[in-house]
Amino acid sequence: MRMNGKLFSRFSLSLVLFLASSVAQAAAAQVDPMNQLNVNLKKVATDNPDAAKDGSHDATNEGTFVLQAPKAAFGAFVKSDFGNRVDWVQTLRSGKINPRADRLDPNAELDTVDFNIHRPVKGFMPDVIFPHKQHTEWLKCQNCHDSIFIPQKGANKISMSDILQGKKCGVCHGKVAFPVKTSTCKKCHSQKKDTAALIKKLSAQ
Repeated sequence: MRMNGKLFSRFSLSLVLFLASSVAQAAAAQVDPMNQLNVNLKKVATDNPDAAKDGSHDATNEGTFVLQAPKAAFGAFVKSDFGNRVDWVQTLRSGKINPRADRLDPNAELDTVDFNIHRPVKGFMPDVIFPHKQHTEWLKCQNCHDSIFIPQKGANKISMSDILQGKKCGVCHGKVAFPVKTSTCKKCHSQKKDTAALIKKLSAQ
């Protein structure tokens, strides 16, 4: 079932206004100094630049030049089309990397949690499915709870503006995890809706 011209125009305009509003709010907000590495609010000139040119390492420190170049370090990893061009989840699962669960204890293990959280989204945009497994394969629960997310249904208000500003999901995404770009929408908004039923409902209004 296709949308008629009127409904399509309403949807397109709503999407444009939503994205424009989120970006405007994020750009207008005072950015915390700790958010300076957030690539959601700026265009990255080069993928995986050398440490001395990445804006986060001290280019005047000779130790910076001893670090392995990212492009060389990531060469054998599973490729991705966005962010730093590495699919870190698949790289981990393929055994190409084996990060330690604890900096000091080599025998420590992470407690992987395997369940999803469904977050409904208004309109035609697919709902968000948050997968705990992919996150807890890397992180301890305390990395997010309770300082970023309260582990209680309905307790966390999340907006695209917040994420673009480096809050909520944006604490990691856009800095050390894949950025929020048009090419990554479906990574989170992955639960498709019954479009025909939604169109029928809007048509009746």
